[in-house]
Amino acid sequence: MKTLWSGEVIRQKFLDFFAAKSHRVLASASLVPEDPTVLLTIAGMLPFKPIFLGQQQPEFPRATTSQKCIRTNDIENVGRTARHHTFFEMLGNFSFGDYFKPEAIAWAWELLTQVYELSPDRLLVSVFEDDDEAFQIWHEKVGIPAHRIQRMGADSNFWAAGPTGPCGPCSEIYYDFYPDKGDAEIDLDDDSRFLELYNLVFMQSNRDSQGEISPLQNKNIDTGMGLERMAQVLQAKPNNYETDLIFPIIQTVAEIAGLDYAKSDQSIQTSLKVVGDHTRAVTQMIADGITASNVGRGYVLRRLIRRIVRHGRLLGIDKPFTPAVAETAIALAESAYPTLRLKSDQIKAELDREEESFLKTLDRGEKMLAEIVEKIKEKAEGRGQKAEGQKVISGQDAFVLYDTYGFPLELTQEIAEEQGLTVDVAGFEAEMAAQRDRSRDAHETIDLTVQGTLNQLAEQVKTTEFLGYSQFSATAEVAALLVHGQAVKAAEAGTSVQVVLDQTPFYAESGGQIGDRGYLSGENLLVRIEDVQKESGIFVHYGRVERGDLHLGDRVKAQVDLACRRRVQAHHTATHLLQSALKKLVDDGISQAGSLVAFDRLRFDFNCPRSLTAAEVQQVEDLVNTWIAEAHLAQTSTLPIAEAKAKGAIAMFGEKYGAEVRVLDVAGVSMELCGGTHVSNTAEIGLFKIIAETGVASGVRRIEAVAGPAVLEYLNLRERVVRDLSDRFKVKPEEVPDRVTALQAELKASQKQLDALRSELALVKADGLLAQAESIGKFKLLVAQLEGIDAEALKTAAERLLQKIGTGAVVLGSAPEPEKVSLVAAFSPEVIQQGLQAGKFIGEIAKLCGGGGGGRPHLAQAGGRDGSQLPAALQVAQEKLQSALN
Repeated sequence: MKTLWSGEVIRQKFLDFFAAKSHRVLASASLVPEDPTVLLTIAGMLPFKPIFLGQQQPEFPRATTSQKCIRTNDIENVGRTARHHTFFEMLGNFSFGDYFKPEAIAWAWELLTQVYELSPDRLLVSVFEDDDEAFQIWHEKVGIPAHRIQRMGADSNFWAAGPTGPCGPCSEIYYDFYPDKGDAEIDLDDDSRFLELYNLVFMQSNRDSQGEISPLQNKNIDTGMGLERMAQVLQAKPNNYETDLIFPIIQTVAEIAGLDYAKSDQSIQTSLKVVGDHTRAVTQMIADGITASNVGRGYVLRRLIRRIVRHGRLLGIDKPFTPAVAETAIALAESAYPTLRLKSDQIKAELDREEESFLKTLDRGEKMLAEIVEKIKEKAEGRGQKAEGQKVISGQDAFVLYDTYGFPLELTQEIAEEQGLTVDVAGFEAEMAAQRDRSRDAHETIDLTVQGTLNQLAEQVKTTEFLGYSQFSATAEVAALLVHGQAVKAAEAGTSVQVVLDQTPFYAESGGQIGDRGYLSGENLLVRIEDVQKESGIFVHYGRVERGDLHLGDRVKAQVDLACRRRVQAHHTATHLLQSALKKLVDDGISQAGSLVAFDRLRFDFNCPRSLTAAEVQQVEDLVNTWIAEAHLAQTSTLPIAEAKAKGAIAMFGEKYGAEVRVLDVAGVSMELCGGTHVSNTAEIGLFKIIAETGVASGVRRIEAVAGPAVLEYLNLRERVVRDLSDRFKVKPEEVPDRVTALQAELKASQKQLDALRSELALVKADGLLAQAESIGKFKLLVAQLEGIDAEALKTAAERLLQKIGTGAVVLGSAPEPEKVSLVAAFSPEVIQQGLQAGKFIGEIAKLCGGGGGGRPHLAQAGGRDGSQLPAALQVAQEKLQSALN
């Protein structure tokens, strides 16, 4: 009876085969790798990389896995080719210093021909061009005819862990879709006929820093077989997408869209394939704990989800569909990956949130992009210009699409490519950089649209009652609800909102202390609060509806994040102690000029005409820690402002005070007016550590510090750095500074030697130019470009050449970097008598390279920023001197 080769059977047969060969069957590692050098697990061998690199001892000599992998480097090919995917499974067998080529080759052949029942006539093999051992095994022991074993170069058949480290030849097994074409002209690069099924890597060598290759004491085996590719072959499908691993997902999407895959045109089939492929990827990513965001793995996930949604839109789907499609993907893979079912609710909820969020802006974004595309095309056609330079979406437009409508740059590029356009990526990056600059102080600004609405609501909404000095949670009523600065009556999950409550335990940003974080909750409702701002007594809670719907008038439970509150309290009270220590130890006239009290750090600006010495910084830190250890009570009271000032309370910078003020009194240490939140005893702070003392303006200094739990985080980071340096330098931690000093001295000496060698090289190159000197009457003229020479060496070369040619002029140029040009002119006294001055002359030439310069009449240097203009500039210099000396 013929085997029914489902994807599940193919996977299990592989694992069972190698289990019978004494391999340990291991579960797939997470898509979030332990290797910090890669963002996602991209290969089946990645979990074993420490073993292959000799960094970790194996627990067993043999292993076999079916490893989940994600690659997005060629995402534009997904759905367009037969075998490109973002998510794929890599079947692999591994040997850690145990068996080697004979067994790996024999078992690979046995697996393919006896287990998977592939005809030997359909299989061909490649080996590395110098790997005679592998060739001999395939030919003499396996019995493959010599002409069906192709020797190939290092670009395809040699594996290396990097510039140095383990490496070795590969042998690949190919499947022939058209054996009737014969063996006369075999080209394994013809992927329309041949499909690489199985790759065997023989890690047998080590490459050192000099490029020398030596044998490894323990040789390893690393193999990989793409499950999707094997399914295509065994299920006799025209591409991977139509196998049972992916096609059921495609069918689900087609049913939702009311389409028939078989009857659809190529563009529709492409979109169906993209959704099928990406859905496999995102379900696995979310199951492994990745959530959508704008950075790192989260950005990859968000990008994939948004591509799913957009291609769903291209298919005519006008309703949420990702959770339904995800269910099919989960059902297909749950037997191999049970976590998918365990986390199915989380997977669907994440997809639903992201889809809903993106759909809200997709319509407007697509319309805007369509308008941009149309304008560009009309402009190009109107001018009769078809050049690529005229068909570019500006960086500013791409940024607006990203910032306002949530379009990832890659999505804009993809749509642009469909329209025959490109995107100004450099311009986009410039806009992003400008936004980052603007957002550095974002905690100090309020959305003007929100502000305008608040002004309108001020007459209707009462001022917010603040309960947060004594309560961390409270029941409150939603008095106002805003979305994008506009008053609304309701907001659903995934919506960013601004909420005004009638009373709140949340502290609103004031006096340098940032706003609280926390949650608003109710029946089937969860709103994450990320910031709280205050204006005219109205507290605005900035957050996002995570679950359920939020309505105007709802009664909700407002809960402050206690961990964040305790952190900010420690930093705020520490700020008061810091100011007292500065006044006591440095200058009693010191006054606050600004502050930031955050969850992870504090920043204190103060008026002081000089920088603090290292000893003073240490003394201030020690005194603050002494006060913390002494466990001083920190008591608050409300007093008339005149009485508070009469008692000696100091006003904190940036705080607004009414007739009555709140006073923080740290007994015997500090008394200040402050509306912030604080610890009740200095011992609650724990520790205090100054990170930096710098100048921020004339007469203004800044101290940055951490307190409480943030100190441990800071010290742990420093400890990791010191440990890493200690390991790298192979010295004790306390010896690291001396080792660095020694390295600096070595570097300085090496630099001197390098400079001397460069000068010698310049002189050698310069001597070679003497034959190019042009005679103009009694004068000699030499204008030339020297490659790879810095400014100082160029000057030395010009002086030497002038000395050798005698009466005349020398002009040399060099562009050691594309954006760096060096020029030098050396004139003899006779040339100067002709009215020429080196300084003025070379300064004018440098302008042609986007620079300038000058110097003395007989010798001058100049520079520029455009190396591409150097040859033309030197040509101008030569023509001018020829004219002047004639």
